[in-house]
Amino acid sequence: MKRSKWITGIVMSCVLVMSACGPKLAETNTDGRLMVTVSILPQQYFVERIGGKYVAVNVMVAPGDSPHTYEPKPEQMTALSHSAAYFSIGVEFEEAWLDKIAAANPEMVMVDLIANIERMPMDSHEERGEDEEGDAHAGEILDPHVWTSPQLVKTMSRTIYETLAELDPRNKEEYKANLDGFIAEIETLEGDIANSLAANEGKKFFVYHPSWGYFARDFDLEQVPIEIGGTEPSASEMVALIDEAKAAGAKVIFVQPEFSTRSAETIASEIGGSVVLISPLDPDWMNNMRKVAAAFSNVLGQ
Repeated sequence: MKRSKWITGIVMSCVLVMSACGPKLAETNTDGRLMVTVSILPQQYFVERIGGKYVAVNVMVAPGDSPHTYEPKPEQMTALSHSAAYFSIGVEFEEAWLDKIAAANPEMVMVDLIANIERMPMDSHEERGEDEEGDAHAGEILDPHVWTSPQLVKTMSRTIYETLAELDPRNKEEYKANLDGFIAEIETLEGDIANSLAANEGKKFFVYHPSWGYFARDFDLEQVPIEIGGTEPSASEMVALIDEAKAAGAKVIFVQPEFSTRSAETIASEIGGSVVLISPLDPDWMNNMRKVAAAFSNVLGQ
């Protein structure tokens, strides 16, 4: 990306912002708002909570689409010419498209929200992807679902604030007030979830796609995935998963709308349980975290 401008963490260039972004915004944002683009819907929630009325947010991955396999539409690439910044978050489609996204608007500031975040490896089954020395090949895949951790959302929100404040210093004080209020709400959320799950410390919950590893780490739970790295379980792995679910007393397999539920339904049938839908991509992040925590609490408390 020779012509793109990358910003990581909170280190940003005032000269770049004033020379590259200031005049362009006056031309492209007819309603006076700062236009930015994000990859997924939860990011839109974060940016809107901090940017408030001064920021308009464009989202690449639409509801119902998967960020693992998404390909931007031509009109979306064209629309990037109106964005002052792009917030990436490490989802899979970015690996193939981020260079092209940056090239679509060389004046657009590229902001890596996970630059200061250490990602954890994807969960893996003992039988899948390990050799005799115990090297977990599946574990080499880094988990992109950082936004399911309230703790990490606070980190990303501070980066969003720093970006907006540099791009639009006139409204810096309001962005800071919005950030402070948002972080206070997240800390209340963390406390409420921790209290609701306190009696379930260390318990396993079973999911089709491993989207909730960071949430599990935050709140002392254990996520057991069916599908890993886009690979369905083999017959022997299915047997092992069913045995593990029975041993754990599991009665629910959690699935999300973007993926097939066939394997989850098979396991649920074998354990005399059911399939429950939860989504890490819900646009109302705060309420979704509460709903997911309540679902885990209800299921694990049975």
